[in-house]
Amino acid sequence: SWPAILAAAGAAIDLSSAVLDGRFRRGAALVRPPGHHAEADRAMGFCVLNNVAVAAAAARAAGARVSILDWDVHHGNGTQHIFQANDQVQYLSIHQYPLYPGTGASTEIGTGAGLGTTVNLAMPAGCGDGDYLYAMQRVIEPEIREFRPDLVLVSAGFDAYEGDPLAGMKVTIAGFRAMTRRLTRLCEDLCQGRLVAVLEGGYDLSGLGQSVAVLLEEMMTTARSEDSQALAPQAGPAALRSIEATERALAACRGKGS
Repeated sequence: SWPAILAAAGAAIDLSSAVLDGRFRRGAALVRPPGHHAEADRAMGFCVLNNVAVAAAAARAAGARVSILDWDVHHGNGTQHIFQANDQVQYLSIHQYPLYPGTGASTEIGTGAGLGTTVNLAMPAGCGDGDYLYAMQRVIEPEIREFRPDLVLVSAGFDAYEGDPLAGMKVTIAGFRAMTRRLTRLCEDLCQGRLVAVLEGGYDLSGLGQSVAVLLEEMMTTARSEDSQALAPQAGPAALRSIEATERALAACRGKGS
């Protein structure tokens, strides 16, 4: 397995470096094994090396500010812990909670110099497209805009898919398309389009394949007309409570009240 493990981490580094250098505008590293559960000193949850974390570290070594958006259905404990005290790397996660590995509560917002650069949207089971898109519109996109990264990395897990056997979310293929479209547009506005997706989880093979396909289609599209069938960002009551809990935690750490 070791050659595959090294190749996965190396692909994430090489692609991120190429995007930062301007050789590519954006891209996706379709790698295995995944990485976001791997801690700095141990493997966890099918992950041996943390592919996104090593790519972010390489980008930091080149002087870049990095935002990491993790939309895998499981919280990326390893990525959070590696960067939670770093004010030059922002980590944002939207995930089912509670669920393996048990981390990722809304109150986990970073430590020390990195206080406020960790953002956890701990969502209840059953959330679907509208909930995810509303969380992106209300929290994720404004936080990334305020951070102003030079590069955005995505821990692109597709186990929030409605048919995935390991979780209980209800995101559809259209939902993953809409999330990718929003994020691509955001990167065009903020960082010259520099966006790198790195594959994480996904255990329904049909859903995984279709989700990766729409990710690539959206990332390859350069001109977009308005979609009259676009999904509406609209959170249900349970999802809204989770989103508001994240907002309260961030506001409190930034001295804006509770």
